[in-house]
Amino acid sequence: MNKVRKTFGTKVAVEGIDLELPVGSLYGFIGPNGAGKTTSIRIIMSILFPDSGELEVLGKKSAVESKDRIGYLPEERGVYRKMRVHSFLEHMGRLKGLDSGAPLRKTVMDWLERVELADVSKKKCEELSKGMQQKIQFISCVLHEPDLLILDEPFSGLDPVNMRLLRDLIREQNEAGRTVIFSTHVMQQAEELCDHIVMIHEGRKVLDNTLGEIQDRYDPRAIAFASANGELDRETVLAIPGVSGVAQNERGYEALMDEGAQPLDVLRSIVSGLSVTRAELRRPTLEDVFISIVRGEGLDEEDARQVLSGGAQS
Repeated sequence: MNKVRKTFGTKVAVEGIDLELPVGSLYGFIGPNGAGKTTSIRIIMSILFPDSGELEVLGKKSAVESKDRIGYLPEERGVYRKMRVHSFLEHMGRLKGLDSGAPLRKTVMDWLERVELADVSKKKCEELSKGMQQKIQFISCVLHEPDLLILDEPFSGLDPVNMRLLRDLIREQNEAGRTVIFSTHVMQQAEELCDHIVMIHEGRKVLDNTLGEIQDRYDPRAIAFASANGELDRETVLAIPGVSGVAQNERGYEALMDEGAQPLDVLRSIVSGLSVTRAELRRPTLEDVFISIVRGEGLDEEDARQVLSGGAQS
């Protein structure tokens, strides 16, 4: 994508996005709901067309020219509700250029077994739960072994067990050499899966780096530790040079550091001055990074978190 822009009336949905994805990469598009992730994906897929800018998909000027090399899971879930599961998946395979017959039927059954749905192959799609339908739709995206896999909010509506299953399947697709893009507003999901992060805020790309580069750029501003006896004298912690505050969480405590404090010096002081069983620098999460970027617009932390959750800015 090169300087891609898209508007809907007076609303600017995507503004000047530049993006280059290497073959075989696993990219996460992250940002709050309404940030422009889905619009960007629909432009890549030629469902929408940009007002200006250029793009190229798999060496072609349009995804339409490469459609049989792409697997796409849209944000809007959809199956042919009256079709039986096996027939639906065979039909989707044929639409993607696979030959009908015994090999395709075997491929479909192999996939159904992998996602633990072999016993529903003869049921109508409408008889399945939403989570089951979602797994069926994922299979329809990967049956033809695409070069490019695009997944828009693939984990939405799944329980933790099936989230883990889908995460493993996505990672497996990438390890097989396929380029994967997936969007999510749940930043922890991207953190657990992606090797490269694109963060979008109000239609603009605000971050485009590997996860390691992002964490290196944003210094740790907290030290996580656990008190040996479960109790804590906050005043003792606050007296440590460089500590500006103390917060408690389910795993213990966090010492928040002043700007300019040397994390290793503060860590040593905590270990030597307190009775602790564990102490470590807490790396910034993607949520922390997003909050930091949005606060650069003059918002306080509460407003920045409201933006992240999809609420309006105050």
